[in-house]
Amino acid sequence: MTEVAADDVSGGAGEPGPTEWGENPNGVGPWAEEHDTEPPTDERYDPVLLAEGDRRNVLDEYRYWTREAIVEDIDSRRHTMHVAIENFAHDANIGTVVRTANAFAAAAVHIVGRRRWNRRGAMVTDRYQHIVHHADIGELVEYARENSLTIVAVDNTPGSVPLETASLPRECILLFGQEGPGVTDHAKEVASMTVSIAQFGSTRSINAGVAAGIAMHAWVREHADLADSR
Repeated sequence: MTEVAADDVSGGAGEPGPTEWGENPNGVGPWAEEHDTEPPTDERYDPVLLAEGDRRNVLDEYRYWTREAIVEDIDSRRHTMHVAIENFAHDANIGTVVRTANAFAAAAVHIVGRRRWNRRGAMVTDRYQHIVHHADIGELVEYARENSLTIVAVDNTPGSVPLETASLPRECILLFGQEGPGVTDHAKEVASMTVSIAQFGSTRSINAGVAAGIAMHAWVREHADLADSR
């Protein structure tokens, strides 16, 4: 098990993210153009961003902040929910899972299997989200044991508990399978419980990235302090 730096999982140091390819109309310009005051000297602020503007995909309250300062602030209020996704076929949904985990301030995203993943869907949020790699499910189980986390598999399989009526553990890892086959049999065996998402149409399954968002929000509704939301 290793904690992976954002640049490591995303294909190389210094690579531009999806929201940084070309001119982005969002964000703010240089501080001197946006404010009638001298630039702040607080160490949270990045001198380059203050001088050139901040077009990143971040909340307004984080404008001009360094990446390290943003991560430190989120770390001060991260939730006890972790998210894990199996990556044995280079699942393109992982980027979406990372982006949603960042939005809900998940403690960490755990990628089980292949280390590399397509970060396009993450929209650069991987820079502010702790990402941990595990070679296999066994390593994830050991991490969960060492950190007193309950593994909850999310998959529409016989015997699963409806997410709509389930009570999710406060300290947990929500485990998702890759698009298509879903959670592996080994993962289901090590999970303390398996929850399913109610469906009413003709499709056999919900997109893995969408399912992850639904499950994370279910945890937020049960355990998060909504007064802390942005």
